[in-house]
Amino acid sequence: MYNFVDFKTRVNDIEEWLKKELSLLRTGRATSAILDSITVESYGAQSPIAHVGNVTTEDARTLRITPWDKTQVKAIEVAITKANLGLSVGSDESGVRVIFPELTGERRAQIVKLLHVKLEDARISLRKEREGVLTDFKQKEKAGDMSEDEHFKAKAELQKQIDAMNQHLNAMAEKKEAEIAA
Repeated sequence: MYNFVDFKTRVNDIEEWLKKELSLLRTGRATSAILDSITVESYGAQSPIAHVGNVTTEDARTLRITPWDKTQVKAIEVAITKANLGLSVGSDESGVRVIFPELTGERRAQIVKLLHVKLEDARISLRKEREGVLTDFKQKEKAGDMSEDEHFKAKAELQKQIDAMNQHLNAMAEKKEAEIAA
């Protein structure tokens, strides 16, 4: 029987990629994941915000960043502003407050459209992985390492795994879409 370990690893990578991409889509609720891609100039090096301060949620639409070194407040504020994420940023003596504005209906529709693009990218990657495994099946059958019956059984198992992952990816996207609509 065919060993699907490498395939499962690559499929899990696709799932992780989609999770990361969906976490970056702003829903109107405060989430620290949106700040993960932002780096701050700190002591001559670029550091993620989470490495220069503590990120907490004040309420449903506000994050509070409390830097460990108070001189970093301005650098954090500038980095978030430069990232152009559509967030309001303000600072005070103790840190930076990041406010997530209410989403308009038009913006929600744009985000949902982008969500569907990301989902389709994940599906395309999944199809490419399936094609690679099917090619491997054919090569193994030609080389005599796999019988025709084993080929069909492995192909059925592969399709079962692809269907399960597609359902999982769709569920992730539906959950995020509901979050955006709320």
